[in-house]
Amino acid sequence: MLLQTEIIKKKRNKQELELEEIDYLIQAYTRGEVPDYQMSAWLMAVFFNGMTEKETFGLTKSMINSGITVDFSEVKKFKVDKHSTGGVGDKTSLILGPIVAAAGIPVPMISGRGLGHTGGTLDKLESIPGFNTQLNLEQFIDAIKEHEIAFIGQTKEICPADKKLYALRDVTATVDCIPLICASIMSKKLAEGIDGLVLDVKYGSGAFMKKSKDAAILAKYLMKIAKRYGKKISAYITSMNQPLGRYAGNSLEVFECVEIMKGKTHINKYGYDSYADTRELSLVLAAEMMFLTGKYKNRQKSYAHAKEILDSGRAWEKFKELCVLHTGNIEKLPMPTHSQTIKATKKGYINSFDVERIGLAAIKIRAGRKVKEDVIEGTAGIEFHCKIGDVVNKGDSVYTIHGDNPDLFKHALPDLNASYIVKATKAKKDKLILNHFT
Repeated sequence: MLLQTEIIKKKRNKQELELEEIDYLIQAYTRGEVPDYQMSAWLMAVFFNGMTEKETFGLTKSMINSGITVDFSEVKKFKVDKHSTGGVGDKTSLILGPIVAAAGIPVPMISGRGLGHTGGTLDKLESIPGFNTQLNLEQFIDAIKEHEIAFIGQTKEICPADKKLYALRDVTATVDCIPLICASIMSKKLAEGIDGLVLDVKYGSGAFMKKSKDAAILAKYLMKIAKRYGKKISAYITSMNQPLGRYAGNSLEVFECVEIMKGKTHINKYGYDSYADTRELSLVLAAEMMFLTGKYKNRQKSYAHAKEILDSGRAWEKFKELCVLHTGNIEKLPMPTHSQTIKATKKGYINSFDVERIGLAAIKIRAGRKVKEDVIEGTAGIEFHCKIGDVVNKGDSVYTIHGDNPDLFKHALPDLNASYIVKATKAKKDKLILNHFT
């Protein structure tokens, strides 16, 4: 019989664990036979000593095997999903999902909630009145068969080990560990029963990985795991050195996506469309998802098809179909009733943003949550009036805080006022997409 103390000691001493040792620990912890304090010790040993590729692959496999893999055997088409490592204003799933589904490609999305400074897809969708993300697996499979798309949260049947481990990592400061991140992400995605996956790995001040080289390391590690499972995968390294799009905040982000799917623009005082980066990244990721199916001669063809679906309004029609499927009333999307503007205190160029600090300000107005138990206010959010390189005069709007509870706004002011830097010289604009790995 394997003893968890011996497994912990072995990892503490920087020895490689056998796959059966990892599997024993994970399954026993999932069943409640290993206490949190022992698993915490093991997580900390992994955090400091890392894991080999063999160990990481074994951990991923054990986490998948702690639950079930969704059976999409009746869906004969190529099934594809997207995963983003998260950021502020990162709302592309709401656009790319309908685009790809409208192309006749199944998109089974098991999504998450926001935690910390990053937003969550389920929170955005649940700001739509009546939108139910708690479909069971049978309903989820039926929705994919009939509509090509559905969004649900992680169920108790899928990777229960990950659900327990993530909660423990969150309170033991062991979230920031590449092997644990890889196993967490890929166990959930591989348990979805998909054939292909596109990764959007963020870097920058609002990303989990601050440096692009670290984002690239994470992306390549994730890709290795997926390829070992025979899945088609590619990864984009994208910037989170400034918020994505016009808004961060749940119903406001849905509103932005709806505007884009309706073909609308928002030309700001600088003469460019505030929705442009959200639209472009959504199209690039959707096109890559479509390209992985093998139906397109090249990425230019899949991008052209994705753009045609968006421009024609077919993505919007598919999104409305999605809302009906999930009993959501998009026509009654709530909008905030109060606002307060943050103005520049001097003239110059926007040089940089501390995007994580913007995300923390959003938590203080209840647009996000600091801990899982926090209650989100669906209409709370922040509007962005500038990008890096834009010139501002003293008194120009930089942000607008929105929400139904103006008493909360004052709590966000210190973070927002300190979250941008204005300089006399113009900063180099940040590239939205830095790299692409296949």
